[in-house]
Amino acid sequence: MYEPTKKRRVAEDVAKIFPEEVTNQIFDVIAVMRKAKQIVTAPVAIAFSDDYTDDEMYAMIIQGNLAPAQEFPLTYKGDKPFLGHGYILVVKDKPKTIRIDFSAANPLKAAEKD
Repeated sequence: MYEPTKKRRVAEDVAKIFPEEVTNQIFDVIAVMRKAKQIVTAPVAIAFSDDYTDDEMYAMIIQGNLAPAQEFPLTYKGDKPFLGHGYILVVKDKPKTIRIDFSAANPLKAAEKD
């Protein structure tokens, strides 16, 4: 699960909103947690805090009720217009790729289906 040899992919709609520097760090956090055997299920969800500083923001990895949610910092000095919207990302473990996509719970995804 989440093997480091898999290709990393970011859904196009996620890439339009989240900077590559942020999504790369999410992949890195998943890799560290996998190595520490802290990932117990796939997919996992990533939720973002509205709290941030000029060079740091915070996210939480959620694995349902299988493991406690874990907060982690992300270093990012750029503008953060993607915070404050309640976006939830899902990191999916596919046979050949690890993919970051929006959760179906996001209003963005619900609006696309209408």
